Amino acid sequence: MKIGIIGVGAIGSTLARKLSTNGHEVRVANSKGADAVKEFADEIGATPADAAGAAAGADVVILSVPFPKTSDLAVALEGLPASSTIIDTGNYYPDLRDPRVPEIDEGMPESVWISKQLGRSVIKAFNNILAASLAERARPAGSHDRLAVAVAGDDEGQKQIAMGIVDELGFDPVDAGSLDESWRQQPATPVYCCDWNAEETRTALAKAKKGVAPSILARLPEQFANLGPNPTHDQIVVSNRVANVA
Repeated sequence: MKIGIIGVGAIGSTLARKLSTNGHEVRVANSKGADAVKEFADEIGATPADAAGAAAGADVVILSVPFPKTSDLAVALEGLPASSTIIDTGNYYPDLRDPRVPEIDEGMPESVWISKQLGRSVIKAFNNILAASLAERARPAGSHDRLAVAVAGDDEGQKQIAMGIVDELGFDPVDAGSLDESWRQQPATPVYCCDWNAEETRTALAKAKKGVAPSILARLPEQFANLGPNPTHDQIVVSNRVANVA
């Protein structure tokens, strides 16, 4: 497939590297233009581009930029065919990293807001997995220790494409329902960054209680302060499992 990846931070760069290795035609971009990503693109066998160039003619576009910047991509995605799949990997961290968005604070799911800013249907995926897990914990289908990734969206065909990518990359895709239900996989919910398998992921999605996550998220600085300056991956997972259960 032709895949454009806009944003090459921890999640975006990992996805770009894996998808390029798997033989997809990958174009990568960030907010600074093609020259800024050329070294990384050359390293992984991808093509450097600006945001519009990464999206042009792509079968799939993966958005992996800081949450407030996602709405700036509407112009870059204008020429993208309606049949193309847009995957939103972002998360909203009000006051910790991001400016507040009143509609989200009032209960609108994050990716519903993104969809409205872009004027396009999006699929929510790869937002509830730690970057280290995505990079290092892929397993073949059927493995007892295979982790899962939640996938939400309204277009069933596009959702299946996203779920196929999840599976290809070594994780079990779990259908998390419509985009309106994607609040169940947002930060500080029971499914968020806890390294669950498919069955555990379904259980965690069902346990999510609407309106509870913001109070848990507000305690995030204290949570990580208690872990010390250099927490291990496993310490983060265990801490999330404890903190994200209301």
